[in-house]
Amino acid sequence: VGAGAIGSVIGARLAAAGHCEVSAVARGKTRVALQQHGWRLQTASGLVQSPAQASDNPQDLGRQDVVFIVVKGPGLAEVSKTIAPLIGPDTIVVPAMNGVPWWFCHSTPGFERATLRSVDPDGLVGCALPFASILGCVVHASASQIEAGLVQEKMWQTMIIGEPGGGESQRSRAVVEILMASGLEAKTSPDVRSEIWYKLWGNMTMNAVSALTGATIDKILDDPLVREFCSTAMREAAAIGARIGCRIDQTPDDRHEVTAKLGAFKTSMLQDAEAGRAIELDALVSAVREIGQRMSIPTPTIDGLLGLTRLFGRERGLYPNQSAVTAG
Repeated sequence: VGAGAIGSVIGARLAAAGHCEVSAVARGKTRVALQQHGWRLQTASGLVQSPAQASDNPQDLGRQDVVFIVVKGPGLAEVSKTIAPLIGPDTIVVPAMNGVPWWFCHSTPGFERATLRSVDPDGLVGCALPFASILGCVVHASASQIEAGLVQEKMWQTMIIGEPGGGESQRSRAVVEILMASGLEAKTSPDVRSEIWYKLWGNMTMNAVSALTGATIDKILDDPLVREFCSTAMREAAAIGARIGCRIDQTPDDRHEVTAKLGAFKTSMLQDAEAGRAIELDALVSAVREIGQRMSIPTPTIDGLLGLTRLFGRERGLYPNQSAVTAG
Protein backbone atom coordinates (compact mmCIF):
# COMPACT_ATOMS: atom_id res chain seq x y z
CA VAL A 1 0.00 0.00 0.00
CA GLY A 2 1.86 3.04 -1.29
CA ALA A 3 4.11 2.63 -4.34
CA GLY A 4 6.36 5.59 -3.66
CA ALA A 5 10.14 5.39 -3.37
CA ILE A 6 10.64 2.77 -0.65
CA GLY A 7 7.38 0.99 -1.46
CA SER A 8 8.51 0.55 -5.07
CA VAL A 9 11.87 -0.86 -3.99
CA ILE A 10 10.09 -3.51 -1.92
CA GLY A 11 7.43 -4.21 -4.55
CA ALA A 12 9.82 -4.36 -7.49
CA ARG A 13 12.28 -6.64 -5.72
CA LEU A 14 9.56 -9.02 -4.53
CA ALA A 15 7.91 -9.13 -7.95
CA ALA A 16 11.20 -9.68 -9.82
CA ALA A 17 12.18 -12.56 -7.53
CA GLY A 18 9.00 -14.41 -8.46
CA HIS A 19 8.52 -16.17 -5.13
CA CYS A 20 5.14 -14.58 -4.41
CA GLU A 21 2.28 -12.70 -6.07
CA VAL A 22 2.66 -8.96 -5.54
CA SER A 23 -0.13 -6.39 -5.81
CA ALA A 24 -0.10 -2.66 -5.20
CA VAL A 25 -2.66 -0.15 -4.03
CA ALA A 26 -1.69 2.99 -5.90
CA ARG A 27 -3.42 6.09 -7.21
CA GLY A 28 -3.21 8.60 -10.04
CA LYS A 29 -0.19 8.62 -12.30
CA THR A 30 1.59 5.97 -10.23
CA ARG A 31 -1.26 3.50 -10.71
CA VAL A 32 -1.35 4.19 -14.45
CA ALA A 33 2.42 3.79 -14.75
CA LEU A 34 2.38 0.48 -12.88
CA GLN A 35 -0.41 -0.84 -15.06
CA GLN A 36 1.31 0.24 -18.28
CA HIS A 37 4.97 -0.45 -17.52
CA GLY A 38 5.00 -2.69 -14.43
CA TRP A 39 7.42 -2.25 -11.56
CA ARG A 40 10.47 -0.25 -12.61
CA LEU A 41 13.45 0.08 -10.31
CA GLN A 42 16.72 1.64 -11.40
CA THR A 43 19.61 0.00 -9.53
CA ALA A 44 23.39 0.09 -9.69
CA SER A 45 23.17 -3.07 -11.84
CA GLY A 46 20.56 -1.72 -14.22
CA LEU A 47 16.78 -1.58 -14.54
CA VAL A 48 14.68 -4.13 -12.64
CA GLN A 49 11.28 -4.44 -14.30
CA SER A 50 8.38 -6.83 -13.68
CA PRO A 51 4.64 -6.90 -14.43
CA ALA A 52 2.51 -5.27 -11.73
CA GLN A 53 -1.04 -5.79 -10.58
CA ALA A 54 -2.17 -2.36 -9.38
CA SER A 55 -5.46 -0.77 -8.44
CA ASP A 56 -6.68 2.24 -6.51
CA ASN A 57 -9.45 0.07 -5.04
CA PRO A 58 -8.35 -2.53 -2.46
CA GLN A 59 -11.51 -4.54 -3.20
CA ASP A 60 -10.02 -5.38 -6.59
CA LEU A 61 -7.08 -7.11 -4.92
CA GLY A 62 -8.77 -9.05 -2.12
CA ARG A 63 -7.31 -10.52 1.06
CA GLN A 64 -3.54 -10.74 1.30
CA ASP A 65 -1.09 -12.82 3.32
CA VAL A 66 1.16 -9.83 4.01
CA VAL A 67 0.41 -6.13 3.63
CA PHE A 68 3.28 -3.63 3.62
CA ILE A 69 2.06 -0.12 4.38
CA VAL A 70 4.58 2.29 2.89
CA VAL A 71 2.90 5.69 2.95
CA LYS A 72 3.74 9.03 4.50
CA GLY A 73 2.38 9.57 8.01
CA PRO A 74 -0.20 12.22 7.00
CA GLY A 75 -1.79 9.72 4.60
CA LEU A 76 -2.21 6.86 7.07
CA ALA A 77 -5.67 7.83 8.38
CA GLU A 78 -7.07 7.83 4.85
CA VAL A 79 -5.47 4.45 4.13
CA SER A 80 -7.05 2.99 7.27
CA LYS A 81 -10.53 3.82 5.92
CA THR A 82 -10.09 1.73 2.78
CA ILE A 83 -7.72 -1.09 3.72
CA ALA A 84 -10.23 -3.59 5.17
CA PRO A 85 -10.66 -5.66 1.96
CA LEU A 86 -6.96 -6.57 2.09
CA ILE A 87 -7.00 -7.91 5.63
CA GLY A 88 -8.22 -11.31 6.77
CA PRO A 89 -7.94 -12.97 10.19
CA ASP A 90 -4.40 -14.22 9.47
CA THR A 91 -3.08 -11.27 7.45
CA ILE A 92 0.25 -9.84 8.62
CA VAL A 93 0.44 -6.04 8.45
CA VAL A 94 3.90 -4.47 8.23
CA PRO A 95 3.91 -0.65 8.51
CA ALA A 96 7.23 0.39 6.91
CA MET A 97 6.97 4.06 7.81
CA ASN A 98 9.00 6.85 9.38
CA GLY A 99 8.83 7.74 13.04
CA VAL A 100 6.80 6.43 15.95
CA PRO A 101 3.83 4.23 14.91
CA TRP A 102 0.38 4.42 16.46
CA TRP A 103 0.80 1.08 18.28
CA PHE A 104 4.14 1.95 19.88
CA CYS A 105 2.91 2.34 23.48
CA HIS A 106 0.30 -0.41 23.35
CA SER A 107 1.91 -2.29 26.27
CA THR A 108 3.50 0.69 28.03
CA PRO A 109 2.24 1.28 31.59
CA GLY A 110 0.19 4.46 31.74
CA PHE A 111 -1.16 4.25 28.19
CA GLU A 112 -3.90 1.68 28.84
CA ARG A 113 -3.47 0.12 25.39
CA ALA A 114 -4.38 3.44 23.79
CA THR A 115 -2.91 4.51 20.49
CA LEU A 116 -0.86 7.69 20.34
CA ARG A 117 -3.18 10.63 19.68
CA SER A 118 -0.44 12.53 17.85
CA VAL A 119 -0.38 9.92 15.07
CA ASP A 120 -3.90 8.46 15.44
CA PRO A 121 -6.02 11.24 16.96
CA ASP A 122 -9.39 9.60 16.32
CA GLY A 123 -8.30 6.01 16.90
CA LEU A 124 -9.23 5.08 13.31
CA VAL A 125 -5.92 3.46 12.49
CA GLY A 126 -5.87 1.35 15.64
CA CYS A 127 -9.38 0.08 14.89
CA ALA A 128 -8.66 -0.69 11.24
CA LEU A 129 -5.30 -2.36 11.94
CA PRO A 130 -5.59 -4.56 15.05
CA PHE A 131 -2.49 -4.84 17.20
CA ALA A 132 -2.45 -8.64 16.79
CA SER A 133 -1.96 -8.30 13.02
CA ILE A 134 1.03 -5.94 13.27
CA LEU A 135 4.71 -6.65 12.81
CA GLY A 136 7.00 -3.77 13.72
CA CYS A 137 9.38 -2.57 11.04
CA VAL A 138 12.32 -0.23 10.56
CA VAL A 139 13.76 0.53 7.13
CA HIS A 140 17.31 1.81 6.75
CA ALA A 141 17.38 2.73 3.07
CA SER A 142 17.34 5.58 0.59
CA ALA A 143 15.49 5.84 -2.70
CA SER A 144 13.96 8.56 -4.85
CA GLN A 145 11.18 8.76 -7.39
CA ILE A 146 12.44 9.73 -10.85
CA GLU A 147 8.91 9.90 -12.24
CA ALA A 148 5.59 8.22 -11.52
CA GLY A 149 6.25 4.49 -11.32
CA LEU A 150 10.04 4.75 -11.82
CA VAL A 151 12.27 4.74 -8.74
CA GLN A 152 16.01 5.06 -8.19
CA GLU A 153 17.41 2.77 -5.49
CA LYS A 154 20.22 4.72 -3.81
CA MET A 155 21.08 2.65 -0.75
CA TRP A 156 19.55 -0.34 0.98
CA GLN A 157 21.12 -1.13 4.33
CA THR A 158 18.54 -3.33 6.02
CA MET A 159 14.90 -3.83 6.94
CA ILE A 160 14.32 -4.86 10.57
CA ILE A 161 11.18 -6.87 11.39
CA GLY A 162 9.90 -7.88 14.82
CA GLU A 163 6.93 -8.53 17.06
CA PRO A 164 5.62 -5.24 18.48
CA GLY A 165 5.38 -6.83 21.92
CA GLY A 166 8.92 -8.21 21.72
CA GLY A 167 10.36 -11.66 21.30
CA GLU A 168 10.90 -13.92 18.32
CA SER A 169 8.18 -15.44 16.12
CA GLN A 170 7.76 -17.69 13.13
CA ARG A 171 5.82 -15.05 11.23
CA SER A 172 8.56 -12.43 11.57
CA ARG A 173 11.13 -14.97 10.37
CA ALA A 174 8.87 -15.90 7.44
CA VAL A 175 8.56 -12.26 6.31
CA VAL A 176 12.33 -11.79 6.56
CA GLU A 177 12.92 -14.94 4.52
CA ILE A 178 10.66 -13.61 1.74
CA LEU A 179 12.50 -10.29 1.71
CA MET A 180 15.93 -11.93 1.71
CA ALA A 181 14.92 -14.25 -1.12
CA SER A 182 14.09 -11.15 -3.19
CA GLY A 183 17.57 -9.70 -2.64
CA LEU A 184 16.64 -7.24 0.10
CA GLU A 185 18.82 -7.33 3.20
CA ALA A 186 16.56 -7.92 6.21
CA LYS A 187 16.70 -9.32 9.72
CA THR A 188 14.50 -10.04 12.71
CA SER A 189 14.79 -8.29 16.06
CA PRO A 190 13.50 -9.43 19.46
CA ASP A 191 13.11 -5.75 20.42
CA VAL A 192 11.83 -3.87 17.38
CA ARG A 193 10.52 -1.00 19.53
CA SER A 194 14.08 -0.12 20.51
CA GLU A 195 15.13 -0.31 16.86
CA ILE A 196 12.34 2.14 15.97
CA TRP A 197 13.28 4.50 18.80
CA TYR A 198 16.96 4.39 17.88
CA LYS A 199 16.28 5.40 14.28
CA LEU A 200 13.91 8.13 15.45
CA TRP A 201 16.49 9.40 17.94
CA GLY A 202 18.92 9.94 15.10
CA ASN A 203 16.63 11.54 12.52
CA MET A 204 14.02 13.42 14.58
CA THR A 205 16.10 16.58 14.83
CA MET A 206 17.83 16.34 11.45
CA ASN A 207 14.48 16.17 9.64
CA ALA A 208 12.80 19.07 11.40
CA VAL A 209 15.84 21.36 11.44
CA SER A 210 16.56 20.72 7.78
CA ALA A 211 12.97 21.56 6.83
CA LEU A 212 13.12 24.77 8.87
CA THR A 213 16.45 25.93 7.50
CA GLY A 214 16.65 24.34 4.06
CA ALA A 215 20.10 23.05 5.02
CA THR A 216 21.57 19.65 4.27
CA ILE A 217 22.72 17.63 7.28
CA ASP A 218 26.41 18.41 6.79
CA LYS A 219 25.69 22.11 7.30
CA ILE A 220 23.48 21.39 10.32
CA LEU A 221 26.24 19.42 12.00
CA ASP A 222 28.95 21.93 11.05
CA ASP A 223 27.21 24.73 12.97
CA PRO A 224 28.17 24.28 16.66
CA LEU A 225 25.07 26.04 17.99
CA VAL A 226 22.64 24.06 15.84
CA ARG A 227 24.52 20.82 16.55
CA GLU A 228 24.21 21.41 20.30
CA PHE A 229 20.53 22.26 19.95
CA CYS A 230 20.02 18.90 18.23
CA SER A 231 22.09 17.14 20.90
CA THR A 232 19.96 18.64 23.68
CA ALA A 233 16.75 17.45 22.01
CA MET A 234 18.31 14.01 21.58
CA ARG A 235 19.17 13.85 25.28
CA GLU A 236 15.53 14.58 26.10
CA ALA A 237 14.40 11.82 23.72
CA ALA A 238 16.92 9.41 25.23
CA ALA A 239 15.50 10.10 28.71
CA ILE A 240 12.02 9.24 27.42
CA GLY A 241 13.33 6.09 25.77
CA ALA A 242 14.90 4.92 29.01
CA ARG A 243 11.50 5.17 30.73
CA ILE A 244 9.64 3.14 28.09
CA GLY A 245 12.15 0.33 27.66
CA CYS A 246 14.01 1.76 24.66
CA ARG A 247 17.39 2.63 26.10
CA ILE A 248 19.90 4.50 23.93
CA ASP A 249 23.50 3.54 24.65
CA GLN A 250 25.16 6.10 22.37
CA THR A 251 25.82 9.76 23.00
CA PRO A 252 24.45 12.38 20.58
CA ASP A 253 27.99 13.05 19.36
CA ASP A 254 28.41 9.34 18.60
CA ARG A 255 25.32 9.46 16.42
CA HIS A 256 26.32 12.74 14.80
CA GLU A 257 29.54 11.11 13.62
CA VAL A 258 27.54 8.34 11.95
CA THR A 259 25.15 10.86 10.37
CA ALA A 260 28.01 13.04 9.12
CA LYS A 261 29.19 10.18 6.90
CA LEU A 262 26.11 10.76 4.72
CA GLY A 263 27.59 14.06 3.60
CA ALA A 264 25.43 16.77 1.98
CA PHE A 265 22.24 14.77 2.42
CA LYS A 266 18.68 16.10 2.13
CA THR A 267 16.35 14.57 4.70
CA SER A 268 12.94 13.26 3.68
CA MET A 269 11.20 16.16 5.46
CA LEU A 270 13.29 18.72 3.58
CA GLN A 271 12.50 16.97 0.30
CA ASP A 272 8.79 17.01 1.18
CA ALA A 273 8.91 20.70 2.12
CA GLU A 274 10.67 21.63 -1.11
CA ALA A 275 8.11 19.65 -3.12
CA GLY A 276 5.15 21.22 -1.31
CA ARG A 277 4.10 17.92 0.28
CA ALA A 278 2.73 17.51 3.82
CA ILE A 279 5.53 17.03 6.35
CA GLU A 280 5.69 13.99 8.67
CA LEU A 281 6.04 16.13 11.78
CA ASP A 282 3.70 14.22 14.07
CA ALA A 283 5.30 10.78 13.76
CA LEU A 284 8.81 12.26 14.09
CA VAL A 285 8.39 14.95 16.76
CA SER A 286 4.83 15.30 18.12
CA ALA A 287 4.73 11.66 19.21
CA VAL A 288 7.95 12.05 21.17
CA ARG A 289 6.53 15.06 22.99
CA GLU A 290 3.27 13.21 23.70
CA ILE A 291 5.08 10.24 25.25
CA GLY A 292 7.23 12.60 27.31
CA GLN A 293 4.12 14.35 28.63
CA ARG A 294 2.51 11.03 29.57
CA MET A 295 5.71 10.07 31.39
CA SER A 296 5.97 13.54 33.06
CA ILE A 297 9.38 14.09 31.46
CA PRO A 298 10.11 17.74 30.53
CA THR A 299 10.98 18.28 26.86
CA PRO A 300 11.64 22.02 26.46
CA THR A 301 13.94 21.66 23.45
CA ILE A 302 11.67 19.20 21.67
CA ASP A 303 8.75 21.53 22.44
CA GLY A 304 10.59 24.41 20.75
CA LEU A 305 11.51 22.25 17.77
CA LEU A 306 7.89 21.14 17.38
CA GLY A 307 6.46 24.64 17.75
CA LEU A 308 8.81 26.19 15.21
CA THR A 309 8.44 23.41 12.66
CA ARG A 310 4.66 23.21 12.82
CA LEU A 311 4.44 27.02 12.43
CA PHE A 312 6.75 26.73 9.42
CA GLY A 313 4.51 24.00 8.03
CA ARG A 314 1.26 25.85 8.66
CA GLU A 315 2.48 29.01 6.97
CA ARG A 316 3.28 27.00 3.85
CA GLY A 317 0.24 24.72 3.84
CA LEU A 318 2.35 21.68 4.75
CA TYR A 319 0.78 21.00 8.16
CA PRO A 320 -2.82 21.31 9.44
CA ASN A 321 -3.80 24.70 10.84
CA GLN A 322 -5.79 23.10 13.63
CA SER A 323 -4.57 20.18 15.73
CA ALA A 324 -5.88 19.54 19.21
CA VAL A 325 -3.05 17.11 19.82
CA THR A 326 -0.24 19.60 19.21
CA ALA A 327 -1.99 22.77 20.34
CA GLY A 328 -0.22 22.89 23.70
